[in-house]
Amino acid sequence: MLFAFSIAPAGGDSGTDSVSEIVAEAVRVVRESGLPNETTSMFTTIESETWDEGMDVVKRAVEAVQAHAPRVSLVLKADIRPGHSGQLKAKVDRIEEALHKE
Repeated sequence: MLFAFSIAPAGGDSGTDSVSEIVAEAVRVVRESGLPNETTSMFTTIESETWDEGMDVVKRAVEAVQAHAPRVSLVLKADIRPGHSGQLKAKVDRIEEALHKE
């Protein structure tokens, strides 16, 4: 299963537009989980064997941001496909392969 999510603090008055230090706390949780993951400018994606395993990481990442902000926004998308693993990389590889076909 793939879980793509974006967590953002809201409602704080830090005097800056940047939320990178707070968001880094969520990414730290993800990386320490040991699950395959990828962080881009807009989302972090994790791959887990089960719904509970993936959602536990998302929940802990939200809590890490919540520790620094009175309000948190979460956007979540899941690709629930039992029996498939390695899809974090494989899905992108299939697209790259299609792009390079003549």
